[in-house]
Amino acid sequence: MLGTRAWLGRGLLLPRAGSGFAASRRGSSSRDKDRSVTVSSTVPMPVGGKGSRTSCSPSTLQKVPNRLINEKSPYLLQHAYNPVDWYPWGQEAFDKARKENKPIFLSVGYSTCHWCHMMEEESFQNEEIGRLLSEDFVSVKVDREERPDVDKVYMTFVQATSSGGGWPMNVWLTPNLQPFVGGTYFPPEDGLTRVGFRTVLLRIREQWKQNKNTLLENSQRVTAALLARSEISMGDRQVPPSAATMNSRCFQQLDEGYDEEYGGFAEAPKFPTPVILNFLFSYWLSHRLTQDGSRAQQMALHTLKMMANGGIRDHVGQGFHRYSTDRQWHIPHFEKMLYDQAQLAVAYSQAFQISGDESYSDVAKGILQYVARNLSHRSGGFYSAEDADSPPERGMRPKEGAFYVWTVKEVQQLLPDSVLGATEPLTSGQLLMKHYGLTEAGNISPSQDPKGELQGQNVLTVRYSLELTAARFGLDVDAVRTLLNTGLEKLFQARKHRPKPHLDSKMLAAWNGLMVSGYAVTGAVLGLERLITHAINGAKFLKRHMFDVASGRLMRTCYAGPGGTVEHSNPPCWGFLEDYAFVVRGLLDLYEASQESSWLEWALRLQDTQDRLFWDSRGSGYFCSEAELGAGLPLRLKDDQDGAEPSANSVSAHNLLRLHGFTGHKDWMDKCVCLLTAFSERMRRVPVALPEMVRALSAHQQTLKKIVICGDPQAKDTKALLQCVHSIYIPNKVLILANGDPSSFLSRQLPFLSTLRRLEDRATAYVCEDQACSMPVTEPCDLRKLLHP
Repeated sequence: MLGTRAWLGRGLLLPRAGSGFAASRRGSSSRDKDRSVTVSSTVPMPVGGKGSRTSCSPSTLQKVPNRLINEKSPYLLQHAYNPVDWYPWGQEAFDKARKENKPIFLSVGYSTCHWCHMMEEESFQNEEIGRLLSEDFVSVKVDREERPDVDKVYMTFVQATSSGGGWPMNVWLTPNLQPFVGGTYFPPEDGLTRVGFRTVLLRIREQWKQNKNTLLENSQRVTAALLARSEISMGDRQVPPSAATMNSRCFQQLDEGYDEEYGGFAEAPKFPTPVILNFLFSYWLSHRLTQDGSRAQQMALHTLKMMANGGIRDHVGQGFHRYSTDRQWHIPHFEKMLYDQAQLAVAYSQAFQISGDESYSDVAKGILQYVARNLSHRSGGFYSAEDADSPPERGMRPKEGAFYVWTVKEVQQLLPDSVLGATEPLTSGQLLMKHYGLTEAGNISPSQDPKGELQGQNVLTVRYSLELTAARFGLDVDAVRTLLNTGLEKLFQARKHRPKPHLDSKMLAAWNGLMVSGYAVTGAVLGLERLITHAINGAKFLKRHMFDVASGRLMRTCYAGPGGTVEHSNPPCWGFLEDYAFVVRGLLDLYEASQESSWLEWALRLQDTQDRLFWDSRGSGYFCSEAELGAGLPLRLKDDQDGAEPSANSVSAHNLLRLHGFTGHKDWMDKCVCLLTAFSERMRRVPVALPEMVRALSAHQQTLKKIVICGDPQAKDTKALLQCVHSIYIPNKVLILANGDPSSFLSRQLPFLSTLRRLEDRATAYVCEDQACSMPVTEPCDLRKLLHP
């Protein structure tokens, strides 16, 4: 911990764990990339909320917009009518700070962030606070989703100096961009336990005038300490650590924190953590005959089942909310993020592969149905998020969850029909309310609703199995299933008439890459071509709208314009490491699902660009941002945590292994080994912080399976062998279709493919490991035995 309380003399008490809003890091670690905020013990987490979502009303604020009105980001546009002289991140703001010798006030958030809305309404719309920010500071607004590099640098500072982090993140910088004070949410005025934002501004103004040299010295000292602490390199290490040791240690750490009753890995709040579920499935596969292997499978499947039954899943409209505020997965923070949908679709598809339980595949299909309906641009791209807050009725102030909650009266009016054959008088509304736990008084605890905004409201959560609900009323299980589905559809149609939550229509290359994976993997596992088509359209969107052919670079963002058009900022926002890593993963998954080699070729080109822009040639591993793009930032960091999204370095380790498998290029295997070696110390110290990288380490040390199908892509026997592969959980594989053309892209990359022959002119499969291939097989059942002995 780097102390900061003394920095401002009699000064300023920074918001620490007991006075601010800390980003929950998988429930235990404060360095996860999770975007949601939890509230310390002194300030209970409200479920309700307020604040405008698109742009502030000129009738209540200044009518003349500030310079953010020229931006594309939905988050920046939400602040375009604040009485604050906001600048976007850029040289104009930095030059002004240096010329006028003023500190920079940097405020970072995103458009669907509940506490960002709160602080905007309470402080940034306040005329007096706006005057202070405009006269004594150079105020800069950043959308963390547009500039993850800026967010990561200053979040590292806030977490190191105040015991937590979260959004909004508010940091005061020197004109040279070095931080000296930081925190998260500030209330506008002083309270019993918290310093108000106005007081903070006045004290920093005073200290800047009286003790500026001390502030600058402390800032340089802390920045140097952060730089030393955050360095990740190979050092003297020659090889990565033992995968067996890291696997065992990571599993034990997860086992110790597991919630036996409700699943998940913390008390509350609870987050969907696909990277952990992925690790547990991989651990199960390599330890199937052990007690720990069975335990890993049970932990992952039980967690997915409890999440699917809980209120964190939207049972009416599908998709998952950001996190649960309670241990039972019951009352969510209602925001919906694209990256959660993408990763959870894959996790539920894998659960279906492993268990054969169709309830998991139903959840995966529901997630993708939600994305297609609510988060998809007509050109194939995917939007970032839907807000948690919306007006209960038009013209009312937004409240968190208003779009999603129900009263008993509403359900009774919508579903009044009698259920025939029940052992007691019963309406379809009463059946649905029993199954999903709705009560007259509402099923939201006052502790989850401190402002009392959701009294009498209910969140749907499955309380009983279909069999128990059917037995309770003497009904047939299939009849109950039909009645419940019909009831949910009627609720869905009724919900369409409510004011919708704000949609963040910004499209990010990284999250679109994750979503391409979500559609491609699920489509392949379930054998649904329509889902693979969504993945293809998503990849086409990325290539058409977010790729610069001349330079080979990805763009980070684009935006939904009027009439279904796509717009870009000027100058364009170029991609970061995660954009390349996640898009490359999506393209590799899409190649395996579609067998169209053009996607593999583009993945190779993007990987070359990634290596050129982000690889650390001295210490190994990838930096998060280009050197030029982050010029002026005090730190250039490497992503070292698998959190709400996997670390881009972890994903890159997998990508490099797979690309080596597809091409045989030794350079990519060498890079993978160097990357894993550079992160050795981090994995040894806290393997549970990098479960996705531990998986990559295992894949490297166990070697990948090359599964080669020789056949006509359109022939039934070829498709049967491909579907056999997709139906089995094999995380460490590359799947190659050899069509017999020696001039094809893959045949040129892997000359050995030309030696593999079809048997009796039938589609034929080979499984190759360690430079040796199995005997050829032509029947799916024989291939299954090879792959799943």
